Amino acid sequence: MNIGIPVEIKPFESRVALLPAAVAELTALGHPVFLQSGAGVGSGYDDMAYIAAGVKIVVDAETLYGEAELIVKVKEPVAEEYAFLRADHILFSYLHLAANPELARNLRDIGLTALAFETVMVDNTLPLLAPMSDVAGRVAVQTGATLLYATQGGEGLLLGGLPAAERGNVVIIGAGNAGANAAIVAKNLGATVTVFDRQRKKQAQMRQLGENVSGLYPYPDAVAAAIEHADLVIGAVLVPGARAPHVVSREMVISMKAGSVIIDIAVDQGGCVETTKATDYSAPTYIEEGVVHFAVTNIPAAVPRSASQALSAELLPYVRLLLEEKVKGEAIASGVNVEQGRIVHPAVAKSLRI
Repeated sequence: MNIGIPVEIKPFESRVALLPAAVAELTALGHPVFLQSGAGVGSGYDDMAYIAAGVKIVVDAETLYGEAELIVKVKEPVAEEYAFLRADHILFSYLHLAANPELARNLRDIGLTALAFETVMVDNTLPLLAPMSDVAGRVAVQTGATLLYATQGGEGLLLGGLPAAERGNVVIIGAGNAGANAAIVAKNLGATVTVFDRQRKKQAQMRQLGENVSGLYPYPDAVAAAIEHADLVIGAVLVPGARAPHVVSREMVISMKAGSVIIDIAVDQGGCVETTKATDYSAPTYIEEGVVHFAVTNIPAAVPRSASQALSAELLPYVRLLLEEKVKGEAIASGVNVEQGRIVHPAVAKSLRI
């Protein structure tokens, strides 16, 4: 099967789905791999590294999509790419269709088959979402700490505090991969961290991180009270395939201090904060109700080299399965969101109702 890896054209996006070492395994199996020139450069891998791995370099997107049967990319197609997609294509990437009905309609109307990294499920885990959740959680705290600077519109607080100065309060909604990684970084900075999650096991895991970390059940009153005193709130709620519920209401945001910060990692799925509006790295923040909001839909794009390395390592086995089994094997069947023009993933279909 011909595999195509295009240049990502979402603003400030320079990750690449598969590293040269990964595609070398695919070409060794006899699968032709086509790479749009420059697709790996932003992650530190030039065309020559791919050529050495047996890849054929093409100069433009039209040629790349024309040659490929399986499109493997990081982020969902944007409007400029719709015209390149065909009914016989298999698309494998992050899609987040529940929050993007326009994309869902276009993929349906094109008639192709599309698999989403974020809904591939194995033993109740999301192996292709996990590496980017790890990155997003860590970047969220680093970004939040910077946005608290007065020079960035924040309240002027050093998140970890000082011997004679107060430490910041971090509230994290959700203790999955993103939330847990955020908690680790915030804890290591010295902040006071409160993590809310419905699962008792995850609450206990958060408490074990350190004396400055609490793991609590998300009773609405408890969440509201914690957010009122928070300096940094990180939304990390996930319902696989579905639109994220609004756990943080506008009223809760209004209660926060002026210059405090919200980072909604769940923005890809519509956001778990009522005041969330999707942004990108060209204008990543906005202020609403006196609170700095950061709602970039591709947070890991800030660290493309690290992110691409983490993603490629997890993705390669599933690309191999897809090549061997098409879309019928159980291991990746849960990733199918659109099949020959039909929205088939139950959670996606329920969220979209199209």
